[in-house]
Amino acid sequence: MKKDFFKKLGLKAKNNGTSTGQKSYASKEYIESYSPVDGAYIGSVGVTTKADYERVVKVSQKAYTKWRTMPSPKRGEIVRQYGEALRANKDSLGKLVSYEMGKSLQEGYGEVQEMIDICDFAVGLSRQLYGLTMDSERPNHRMYEQWHSLGLVGIISAFNFPVAVWSWNSMLALVCGDVCIWKPSEKAPMCGVACQNILQKVFKANKVPEGVSCLINGDYKVGEYLTKDKRVPLISATGSTRMGKIVNAEVAGRLGRTILELGGNNAIIITPSADMNIVLPGAVFGAVGTAGQRCTSTRRLIIHESVYDTVKNKLKKAYKQIKIGNPLSAKNHVGPLIDTDAVEAYSETLRRVKEEGGKIIVAGGVLEGKEYKSGCYVKPAIAEVENHFEIVQHETFAPVLYIMKYKTLDEAIAMQNNVPQGLSSAIITDSVKEAEQFLSTSGSDCGIANVNIGTSGAEIGGAFGGEKETGGGRESGSDAWKAYMRRQTNTINYSSELPLAQGIKFDL
Repeated sequence: MKKDFFKKLGLKAKNNGTSTGQKSYASKEYIESYSPVDGAYIGSVGVTTKADYERVVKVSQKAYTKWRTMPSPKRGEIVRQYGEALRANKDSLGKLVSYEMGKSLQEGYGEVQEMIDICDFAVGLSRQLYGLTMDSERPNHRMYEQWHSLGLVGIISAFNFPVAVWSWNSMLALVCGDVCIWKPSEKAPMCGVACQNILQKVFKANKVPEGVSCLINGDYKVGEYLTKDKRVPLISATGSTRMGKIVNAEVAGRLGRTILELGGNNAIIITPSADMNIVLPGAVFGAVGTAGQRCTSTRRLIIHESVYDTVKNKLKKAYKQIKIGNPLSAKNHVGPLIDTDAVEAYSETLRRVKEEGGKIIVAGGVLEGKEYKSGCYVKPAIAEVENHFEIVQHETFAPVLYIMKYKTLDEAIAMQNNVPQGLSSAIITDSVKEAEQFLSTSGSDCGIANVNIGTSGAEIGGAFGGEKETGGGRESGSDAWKAYMRRQTNTINYSSELPLAQGIKFDL
């Protein structure tokens, strides 16, 4: 399995986990990566020491003084070349993502395509880092705003999208003139090394200063190097709400900035007029895609009582057709969970559902046998519940789908909003009135609200992120680039006098 992508991605059995580009630092401690697909050893990545981290920051600070002075279209050209390098390595990197994380091969390829797409977006953005010009109240004055690079950007990414989310942040940050320090998830560290290897070839060809993109590796302790560091003005962190609260408190305590993309508890409202040809693929893929390990995974179906039994029966029939197994095989729809800890959380969730009075209508369970020897494969489950159940109020990163009834759309929207998280939401309806109500101020309270598509996935052209305990940050498209820059208001007096604002007189 490893032979066809290891060499092309520049991977070894033991890889340096700390890199400033031209230099890497050896380590005495290593993170070993095992595939949830078959339990096999993939490789090891060195853990970043505190001393190594200090070297990374110093090199990054030096690189920033040069990188920020390069015209942004020139920076965009380098990002464009990285996009081309990703196209050349899409097959190998997609396979690594699938094998190390456990998502289907098509999803692995899709994740690399997201990286390519954000590179394309960033190239265009490099010529559009615009400000506004405003009329001054003082004569012969010009007032405008401009945007400057921010500095060092720390990126902490999660295992479920081990490469795409880093690129959402880093490609924008790079064209904005920032330099990046990336700590990938310790559950998928090889993907980080592979991305850095590809990027550094592009940097070397363009004589980019060492330190513009750096890699550090380790557990939360290494992440704390970033979050506690006043020299890193922005931390973009993806992960659980629990983790995000810790990061937010730490960074806020030093008056730094954060972009937080945290937990989701996403619902689809299914109305009486809903087209079942949209309901089924939207709900099923949303619930079981990536084995339910997307922050946008569908967790809840809020179904009108008039179509509840119809939807339930169609779901039960559809779930019987789901094939679970090696995600690199095109015949399988669902791969493994990331590790056995995730399996335990899945099993505990099903136990809690029963304990709180829910009814399991599509039985789950851990799969056993030669094909499932990693111990990370589970059956997607469906449970009838009430929205107020405590377990329903929490995000379970596994293929567990909750279904519940509603009578009126107001009630459905209230149920959809009545969870701590606020990432993605959807309504399936043929009624313009229902769609508009869902999208109105009194509708969905999520950062993403869709009509007649599911909750899962997002296009890079739109700003991605959510409200409430999802963190409130935005990544990727639209004007999310502004988070990686600092705004400056400028006033120029081109007269020979100094008129003061608000008509103040100060005669000398």
